[in-house]
Amino acid sequence: MDFQVPNTLAEQIANYLGDRIMRGVIQPGERIHEAAVAAELKVSRASVKEALYTLERWHLVEITPRKGAAATMLDAHHAAELYDVYMHLLIMLARRLCERWQEPDRLALIRGVDNVTARMQAGSPDVAAVVQASFEMMDECCRVVNNPYLSEALSNFKPAVSRAYFFSADRYRQNLDRTGVFFTRLTRAVLARDADEAEKQVTDFANNQKQLILQALSPDEAPSN
Repeated sequence: MDFQVPNTLAEQIANYLGDRIMRGVIQPGERIHEAAVAAELKVSRASVKEALYTLERWHLVEITPRKGAAATMLDAHHAAELYDVYMHLLIMLARRLCERWQEPDRLALIRGVDNVTARMQAGSPDVAAVVQASFEMMDECCRVVNNPYLSEALSNFKPAVSRAYFFSADRYRQNLDRTGVFFTRLTRAVLARDADEAEKQVTDFANNQKQLILQALSPDEAPSN
């Protein structure tokens, strides 16, 4: 990712550093020195500091008093904790979606599913593209539900979840068919306003995705749940 000075400098710095953390260029636990980043990007330390606070909100950086910032850990324990919270947010989104969608939303929801499946049916599916399409579907669901607090919470989890997917890309790629089935079944449940079935689909799929990530992070250990 090339660095380009945008209108919102701190946000672009956050995107630049976040991309490096998600792709493993900056390793879990590695310190991020404000002065070094400022010199590399030819920006002020104040802008870097603001960017680090954004990364902290995205769960990619941990800022410790007198020690500074470091990329958050990504081991099996931290990934499991991350995904458990994310799953419950998705369940809340699915249940609210069952309650609140209106007839004009039907076509947009169906198109979102079609977009995800189309990315998967490409000649050589790109995991990043499939994940991006999945997030776009999530954003559309957030628009329909119209709960700004839930939308913000889910948005802040996107980078950390994307990072976990990058680490488990090979296993995730082998499981893409299940992703398509999940979105199809979830949309069917939502359009039927079957909140219990929608929750079941989210729970089953999220637990499966968590296992893929845990296996990628702990290849010598079979997950217990």
